[in-house]
Amino acid sequence: MIKGIIFDYGGTIDSRGVHWSEVIWQGYEDAKVEVSKEEFRQSYVMAERELAKVRHILPHHNFYDLLLIKMRIELTDLVQRRVLPESFDIEANALHIAKYCYDAARQCIEEARPTLEALYARYPMVLVSNFYGNVESVLTDFDVRKYFGTIVESAVVGVRKPDPKIFALGVEALGLKADEVLVIGDSYRKDIVPAESLGCKVLWLKGKGWTADEDAQMHPCIISRLSDVLNNI
Repeated sequence: MIKGIIFDYGGTIDSRGVHWSEVIWQGYEDAKVEVSKEEFRQSYVMAERELAKVRHILPHHNFYDLLLIKMRIELTDLVQRRVLPESFDIEANALHIAKYCYDAARQCIEEARPTLEALYARYPMVLVSNFYGNVESVLTDFDVRKYFGTIVESAVVGVRKPDPKIFALGVEALGLKADEVLVIGDSYRKDIVPAESLGCKVLWLKGKGWTADEDAQMHPCIISRLSDVLNNI
């Protein structure tokens, strides 16, 4: 019997289960940035590593701020690697892509809101997320912070998915047994596997992933829309 819920954030609540690289790639296409997807993915990974090493993202930054910083890093890398010409307008394109992605996230969150409201009325909920130290500001800006009693953020607690310890902190925050907790996430490797290793129930919101292997992975507890949670508990 489910008595509490742990939600992942990025990819689960804000992109319909689609890996965020795919959303940003759509932003590149919307801005008509002429690079191959392979070159884009290389810069995407580089930016993620840079953000992990250097504290570009501060606690007060909302999601638009985060996206703009990240797009500047990615596009600068593409120019420095001569994938894009020196004349390429980094700032104008970073602004365009950041706005596209921010608007896409807001639309997804508004779609998710009725489900969050319904679950919030029935269960205590905790958010467990790999994030940059600013997830409180992101949630507040999107007006979803109120749904979660506790936030367990990797940059704050010093543990990252797929380490099961970060989910154990979420279970502890709920004050429940692992088998009384439902974990909802978009990543098989980072959410579903570690949560199940603790004995939690799971629902995998499966969208377009980062790798072909994850896209091919199957599981008995897959949902295609966040609203499907309501029919599975």
